[in-house]
Amino acid sequence: MTSKDIVKKAVQILDSKKAEDIVVLDIQKLTSLGDYFVIASANNTTLVQTLAEEVEEKLSQAGVEPRKVEGAASAMWILMDYNDVVIHIFYNQTREFYCLERLWGDAPKLDVAELLQ
Repeated sequence: MTSKDIVKKAVQILDSKKAEDIVVLDIQKLTSLGDYFVIASANNTTLVQTLAEEVEEKLSQAGVEPRKVEGAASAMWILMDYNDVVIHIFYNQTREFYCLERLWGDAPKLDVAELLQ
């Protein structure tokens, strides 16, 4: 799978499980950290964990394994590193505090509606 394929699949999984405010940032030209950030949130930590577990399970079934997953214990911010795609799943208040969209404000946003088709 290409990094764009991983993004598309992750967005579809997150949307199907009722993640809130899904945003995809194209960071390719801004950093060597990766190609894309997928950012989503949920209104409780149980749902944050559920979203992360579902993404990991479904991507694993597609043959894609995370290099690292951090934050699962607290479920305030779970970071899933898929090499060129980094998935951030936040508890709503934690997302507001860190505001990655502002921090990476120069990054173009992908059209999530298009990724869901």
